[in-house]
Order: sequence, then C-alpha cells, then structure tokens
Amino acid sequence: MAGRDKTRALLRRLGESPDEDIHIAEAALLLASLDRPGVALGRYRDHLKLIAADLAKAAQGLDTLEQRVTALNNAIFVTYGYEGDRRTYDDLQNANLIRVIDRRRGLPVALGILMIDAARAQGWDVAGLRFPGHFLLRMEHQGQRAILDPFEGGRKRTAADLRSLLRAQGDDDAELRPAHHEAADDREILVRLQNNIKLRQTQRGDNIAAAATLDTMLWIAPQDKHLWREKALLAAQLGRIDGAVEALEEYIERETLDRPRHDAALLLQKLRGQ
Repeated sequence: MAGRDKTRALLRRLGESPDEDIHIAEAALLLASLDRPGVALGRYRDHLKLIAADLAKAAQGLDTLEQRVTALNNAIFVTYGYEGDRRTYDDLQNANLIRVIDRRRGLPVALGILMIDAARAQGWDVAGLRFPGHFLLRMEHQGQRAILDPFEGGRKRTAADLRSLLRAQGDDDAELRPAHHEAADDREILVRLQNNIKLRQTQRGDNIAAAATLDTMLWIAPQDKHLWREKALLAAQLGRIDGAVEALEEYIERETLDRPRHDAALLLQKLRGQ
C-alpha cells in the first residue's frame, strides 16, 4: 500500500475507534503528512518523546498545579521555543503539525496539541475546551483548575480574560456559560485543527482544496452529521451532484430533528432532479 493510501486507511480506522483510543499528536501528524507525503514521521515522533522526557525530568517532585503549569510551559515555550504565529497567522502551515514543529510556530489548537501530548505523558489531567473562536486548555490537579492559552505561551486565563475573548469575536454582550468550560474530546480537537485549514482554503476561494480537507475531517469523525451536510453543500457548489446526493443522504440518516430533515429532503429532491 502506498504511503498516502496507508495514511488514509489509518485515519479512517481512527474514525471507527472510540475516542479513548485516539493518540491526538500521532493523529495530527498523520493528518499533516497528507500534505507532505514524502516526509518521514520518525523524527517528529522522536521530538514529541523528547519534549515529554524533558518535562518528566523537570516535573520530578512537583506537586502543585501551579508548578505543573510552569514546568509544562517552560518545556514547550522556553526550552523548545514554540510560539503563536502572529505575523502570518493565516498561513496554512500553522495548522500542519509537521510544519509547526519545523518552524516552532503555529495556531492555538496546534500548540495545544503539543501541550496535551506532553502533559498526558506525565499522567496529568489536561483537556481542550469547547471555547469558541480561540482554543484553550484546562488543567486540573488536587481540586484546582487552570485555563491555559497555548497561543500566549500557556498563560493562565481568568474569567475576565475569557469574557474579553468572547466579546472580541463581535458580541459585546457575550457572557461566559458552562458550555465554554466543557472539555472537547480528542476527535473534536482534530476536527477543529482541520477546520482551521478548511476555512482558510474557503476564504481564498479554493473550494476544491476545502472539499479535500473536509474529507479528512469525515475520515476521523464520520458520525458528525454537520460535516456530512457541509460536504453536500460544498459538493453541490462544485457541481459534484452525485457526491452531494450521497453526502446529503448520509446527513439525513443521522439527523434526528424533523425540520432539518425536511429541509434536507427538499434539497435532496432538487439535487436528484439535476
């Protein structure tokens, strides 16, 4: 099996696996390799192991959440010099973990995956959050909790900071809700990573590339009904009517609400007529 075909098969296997079986950094490397098929992943895996090993040495004897946060941030952002890419924020490389490791710069979600991988190697309790617009992490230890911002060097975020982040997205009346502190599963984080790529491809008018990226999202999250609907609409826009019909049928099969199912059925009828 060719390298790229093997990677696709591995990602589809992830889509069929329970979330607890997903190794988030390994999955992110596989996704990154789709755009860089000639690059061997061995040295990138070794790099992740080295970060984890360095953190393990630094974390010996540390028992408070504050100490753990400091050790994690030092390992990622001081020892290895990772940082959020402000100058070329919309560069697609910032969501490709291979290039993030090469350049030591990336988007919040890519940097967050590095932090998650290193922290979990120590057995620490860390998770990504379902916070909109800006990827954040939650670390917990001994009944204490810290919200960390990967794009800001792992800086701890207060409730006031979080409200400001929400309002910076255009809603001056936005308030924090319990959902903003909910943990995202690793599958959601990987979809969010790829969604950063897809959005930028769409903004550039490259809908063919966006459709290909959307396929990678469906490989790892085939049960996500919203992705099937998005695939149908994008395929229709590209004139791929057969693909649009198939994707819309998948969406209807997964949708449980009457009104969305009805609207999708009308669209399906229209597409079949074409």
